[in-house]
Amino acid sequence: MEQMTDKTIAFIGLGLIGGSIARGIKRARPDIHIMAYMRTRSKLEQAQRDGVIDEILDGIDSRLSQCSLIFLCTPVEYNAQYLTSIRPHLKPGALITDVGSTKTNIHEEVQALGLTDSFVGGHPMAGSEKTGYENSTDHLLENAYYIITPPMGLEGNADAASPSVQRIVQVAETIGAIPIILDYREHDRITAAISHVPHLIASALVGLVRDNDNSQGLMKLLAAGGFKDITRIASSSPEMWSQICGANAVPIADMLERYIASLHQVLEDVKNGREEAIYRFFDASRTYRNSITDRAKGSLEPAYEFSVDIVDEPGSISTLSVILAAKGISIKNIGINNNRELGEGALKISFYNRESMEAAYRQLEKYKYELSPL
Repeated sequence: MEQMTDKTIAFIGLGLIGGSIARGIKRARPDIHIMAYMRTRSKLEQAQRDGVIDEILDGIDSRLSQCSLIFLCTPVEYNAQYLTSIRPHLKPGALITDVGSTKTNIHEEVQALGLTDSFVGGHPMAGSEKTGYENSTDHLLENAYYIITPPMGLEGNADAASPSVQRIVQVAETIGAIPIILDYREHDRITAAISHVPHLIASALVGLVRDNDNSQGLMKLLAAGGFKDITRIASSSPEMWSQICGANAVPIADMLERYIASLHQVLEDVKNGREEAIYRFFDASRTYRNSITDRAKGSLEPAYEFSVDIVDEPGSISTLSVILAAKGISIKNIGINNNRELGEGALKISFYNRESMEAAYRQLEKYKYELSPL
C-alpha cells in the first residue's frame, strides 16, 4: 500500500461520512493537516477539540489554495454547486473529490466547468441510521467498498491508471476501505439496480399492505419474517432517497421499466396457471440469489442476525466469539459487511434461532459493543 502524498486537505461538509474519512486519515496519518468548513460551527469546534481537524474554515476562501486535496461531503444536490466557488482557489495539481452516492450529475458539472483534470469522484459504501459528525468514527469505512469514478478523457474513456485516480485509491487504503474503480455511468446503473430501485420496491410493498389491509389491521399484525426482511430498507430517510431518485432518475427509470416488465410477465403466468414458467422463475432467482449470499436456503425465512460495529484489529473477532462461547451461544455465520450504506456495523453475525440471537445481543450489549438489528 502506497502512502498518501497529499499533506494538506480540506473537507467541505463534515458529517457522518466526511467526519469518518477525516478521523480515519488522522488516525493513520496524524501529520496530515486537515481543514474543514460546514455551516454548524459548533461541530467544527468539536472536531478541532477532538484533534480530527487542525483548522476551521469560515467559508470557501483563499485558504483552500493551500490544499492539494479537497473533499465535497455535502448532500448530493449541493456538492456540484460548490465546484464553481472552489475553482478560483485551486492551486496547480490540486484535486477535488466527492462522496456522493450518485455520480453522473457531478461529473457532468465537472465537464461543463472544465475541471476534468482536477476531479475524481468517490462513493464510500457505508452509512448509519445516525447522522452527523458526532456519530462519525475512525473505522466506519474499514473493509467497506470505496467506489472511485474517474472523469471522462477527451476520447470519452475513463483513465483508471491516472495519478489522480491513484491518489484517491491511496485515501481509501489509508482508511482501510476497499477501492473499486468504475465508470461513473456504470456506477449509477449498478446502484440503481442494487440500491435505488430496491428502496422503491420496498416502499411500494409497504404501501401495498397499508392500502389493502382490513379494518382490523391483520396484514400489519401478521407482517413479520420474510415481509419485514425484504421491506426493512423502507425505513430509510425519505428526504435522502427522494434526492437520490432525482439525481439518478434516468438509470432508476430504466431499471424500474425492466422490473415492471418482469412483473407483467409473472402476472400473465400466474393468471394463466403456467406452473412450469412460475417454477422456472423461482428456481432461477433462487440459484442466482444463493450465488451471492452465505445463506444456502432457497425459501425466504426470517434472518436471525444483527451487525456489530467493531474495529479491524488483530483479535477483535476472536474476542467477540469468546464472549458468546462463554455463554454457550452458537454462531451460525460471521462475516464482514463490505457495503454498509444502510447503517449496519462492520460485522454481520447470524444465528440458528431467535433465542440465540437475542441472548447474544444482550451479552454483547453488556460489553458495550455498538449493535444494529438487521
